Amino acid sequence: QVQLVESGGGLVQPGGSLRLSCAASGSIFNDNAMGWYRQVPGKQRQLVASISNGGRTNYADSVLGRFTISRDNAKNTVYLQMNGLNPEDTAVYYCNRAPAVVAVPSWGQGTQVTVSS
Repeated sequence: QVQLVESGGGLVQPGGSLRLSCAASGSIFNDNAMGWYRQVPGKQRQLVASISNGGRTNYADSVLGRFTISRDNAKNTVYLQMNGLNPEDTAVYYCNRAPAVVAVPSWGQGTQVTVSS
């Protein structure tokens, strides 16, 4: 079964931290680069971080130095550690294969991150 399940979002004050998790079915995860995307209402989903099967990472300029993506291949899980959050990071966060052109069409439900005082 093709499945992506994101968790770990919530409400956090500016400057705070959150750690997101994404459990993926093996057919999605194995041997593929994975990424975290985010979407705000009225805008396209944006790739913010990606990690290759071997652990090479890439980040959008907007999150570079604040977010860290990692993966546990034994658990088919990808993580996003988010530090120094600001209100512009408020979005629904999703995981999927990366880049978007190879993403599976059945996205998970996402996890809401809200940064507000």
